[in-house]
Amino acid sequence: MKILVIGSGGREHAIVDALTRSPQVEKIWCAPGNAGIARQAECVAIRETEVERLRDFAAENGVGLTVVGPEASLAAGVVDCFRAAGLRIFGPTKAAARIESSKEFAKDLMARHGIPTAGYRTFSDYGEAMAYVSSRPLPAVLKYDGLAAGKGVVIAQTMEEAGAALRDMLLDDKFGKGRVVVEDYLEGPEFSLLCFVSGRRVWPMVLSQDHKRAYDGDRGPNTGGMGAYSPLPFITEEDEREAVERIMRPVAEAMVAEGAPFEGVLYGGLMKTAGGIKVIEFNARFGDPETEVVLPRLKSDIVDIFCAVADGRDARIEWDDVPALGIVLASKGYPGSYEKGYEIRGLDRVEGTVYHMGTKADGDRIVTAGGRVLFVVGRGATLAEARAAALRDVERIECDNLFHRTDIGHWALENE
Repeated sequence: MKILVIGSGGREHAIVDALTRSPQVEKIWCAPGNAGIARQAECVAIRETEVERLRDFAAENGVGLTVVGPEASLAAGVVDCFRAAGLRIFGPTKAAARIESSKEFAKDLMARHGIPTAGYRTFSDYGEAMAYVSSRPLPAVLKYDGLAAGKGVVIAQTMEEAGAALRDMLLDDKFGKGRVVVEDYLEGPEFSLLCFVSGRRVWPMVLSQDHKRAYDGDRGPNTGGMGAYSPLPFITEEDEREAVERIMRPVAEAMVAEGAPFEGVLYGGLMKTAGGIKVIEFNARFGDPETEVVLPRLKSDIVDIFCAVADGRDARIEWDDVPALGIVLASKGYPGSYEKGYEIRGLDRVEGTVYHMGTKADGDRIVTAGGRVLFVVGRGATLAEARAAALRDVERIECDNLFHRTDIGHWALENE
């Protein structure tokens, strides 16, 4: 089978890597891809939101399956475009992807169908939002309603922080013109439950947790994720059952009931609170960086799974028990402004797996080309061994403009 993967980050590199392990794959293209992906697939210079060009490429090259990585492609309607042309594609329609592209849609859906989440109100007026936040206890959870590349959520500890965030979102249109969801603050460990979903069929993946803050000790600004690991010893089998049966299956049923059945990967960003498992957010695609520690644990042929979901058939999925822990190497300054073009050396000395997140080729050199640049994965008999393996590989990589966290997995390792 000839396969096209859409996207250019670490998530897409992990998908391509998993596809290379399938005996069914004849050829892999990735649009637009990156310098690491180019070693396992042929990269195509088509942007992820150029849906008609992507469709035409798939049709002209006999692509039997297209896999969508990024949310921007889904929000642009790539699945609708491909399906209208009779092309098989893995991912939700634009209508179903609203569960990620509109925080308000997701919260209203949960409210209508009794799916446990934090209380909330939605605002388009800055003054009304400030008055509401001022009347309630801090911290305040403020979420931009649309897509914001993982940066549209602020947990404001002071009224000054809340005011600045609301100005960004409602007055200065930092992420575009949109509304803001103000949520009640919940406490407890967060975790990610990704599920393959095809209408009413739901197949949970192994659990993972990412680390959003930029620096050790969960300090610094929120990022798109600085590392992740799987499995999670502090989430019990009972917790996992509750998450699947009270949240993931009901939301799949709710999407069918509302005329927008979901097909693809439904990502549940969940929290284990004193009052049970609750939803923090939904995404309509593989998480990044969670995918990079989840897919290495997949024993089944991923092509079988993608095709079963896209075709509405049953699938059998097996996972291994070996922990995986990954560390992001990010450009200094991220998630704020940062410089690009720094050479990366030592990748040939790495013993584990490295997924490229933001790199490009410059002749024979690999250089930095994004905020998050590389994702280094360690495996081991325990999470501690997996982290030690990842850290050893991080030390083998040389670059003058990268930083990383050293404490990924601390919640699990401190509570073992």
